[in-house]
Amino acid sequence: MESQKPMFQVENFDDEFIQKLVYDALVWCSLHGLVVGDKTYQKSGTVPGVGMMHAPIALLPTPFPESYWKQACEVAPLFNELVDRVSLDAKFIHDSLSRTKKADIFTSRLLDIHSKMLESNKKEDIRLGLHRSDYMLDEETKSLLQIEMNTISCSFPGFGCLVTELHQSLLRSHGDHLGLDSERVPKNTSTSQFANAMAKAWLEYNNPRAVVMVVVQPDERNMYDQHLLSSVLREKHNIVTIRKSLAEVEKEGSVQEDGILIVDGQAVAVVYYRSGYTPRDYPSESEWNARLLIEQSSAVKCPSIAYHLAGTKKIQQELAKPGVLERFMDNKDDIAKLRECFAGLWSLDDPEIIKKAIEKPELFVMKPQREGGGNNIYGDDVRENLLRLQKEGEEENAAYILMQRIFPKVSNVFLVREGVYHKDQAISELGIYGAYLRNKERVVINEQSGYLMRTKISSSDEGGVAAGFAVLDSIYLN
Repeated sequence: MESQKPMFQVENFDDEFIQKLVYDALVWCSLHGLVVGDKTYQKSGTVPGVGMMHAPIALLPTPFPESYWKQACEVAPLFNELVDRVSLDAKFIHDSLSRTKKADIFTSRLLDIHSKMLESNKKEDIRLGLHRSDYMLDEETKSLLQIEMNTISCSFPGFGCLVTELHQSLLRSHGDHLGLDSERVPKNTSTSQFANAMAKAWLEYNNPRAVVMVVVQPDERNMYDQHLLSSVLREKHNIVTIRKSLAEVEKEGSVQEDGILIVDGQAVAVVYYRSGYTPRDYPSESEWNARLLIEQSSAVKCPSIAYHLAGTKKIQQELAKPGVLERFMDNKDDIAKLRECFAGLWSLDDPEIIKKAIEKPELFVMKPQREGGGNNIYGDDVRENLLRLQKEGEEENAAYILMQRIFPKVSNVFLVREGVYHKDQAISELGIYGAYLRNKERVVINEQSGYLMRTKISSSDEGGVAAGFAVLDSIYLN
């Protein structure tokens, strides 16, 4: 198997040249909207154009072997299809999450909504999935291993595209000096492909007066990544988007007798969640009422409650068990391709694995049923938490899974935050976007839809950009 070869040595470049690169990168970010709200400005998460700062970026793309890139792209439609099939198997979802339900109130509330939909025999004829499957390249086994499959609020389809264009631009200008070819940075059309999938879902819904509703957090400093999609919907597809928090949906929303969701006087064709994935998004019953209201409507949900549940860590762990993929997929080659990407995943009711993880906690990651950065448990904290859970009894075990710790190649990179560059040792995580749209038995879209590279300091365990742990990046194929 091929290994990652460093394409350039960061030590070879003097400070003056790097400062010139940084300057050009910051101008590009400012002109093209690769910006986030600056948290020192109070209104930066609510009023567009106030208190903007360039997004945290890697100055140059990260080398990545082409064969693994092709592998990750090839399995994207298979993972899309797997999520859809899992979402239709209510028994599998509820059986898999039955113990988690008792230990984790957030998962329990999601399952309650799912149960209500099953009781009312609610069918989702039009199903839209905008997913991101995250991978790391394990240096020891030389294999591409899946970290997780995200089925709700997959961030940075707008910025993933922009940071790719930034790197291509820098390499066109400075490639001779760097010894790099801009053509080796793969094209990234995540923004247009996600917007196109939403537009096609809107067409399938077949109400020309209806809008796309983006469900957002009340204070969102990453709003520009979201606005990029809304801009494409408006300019290319002539579709209006509205932005509402869950609390606003509860206050302004209703479902008509014919199932149409009305919010602020407008019919909603597609609901695109950019919040709702963490307990923090449900500070009161109002937010849960809004989630249920949306689910009861005929609007196309991205994701539906079933798609949301299909992306939980526990379901990921169940799918990795021997023989389980065969429940959902028929083609043996497809099953083998998916299984090749699975890292080691275990439930906490496996005494042998628990014993091993207590002895060698550095080889494991302990994951709760949570999305967004900052939730996972590493190192000695794994041992401490496992010992604590052993004392407290088995019920709490179900709130977590254990995953094999992946050790990717560490390389020297330039990270740019708040206008300043830092040279540091870093590791990277490749996210492959996927779009899936189906109307009853007809699959309208099933495709790989661009990518996102996130790079973080190797001493940092967590990887969320919005959570402050990582920077946006692209890839350089070698």
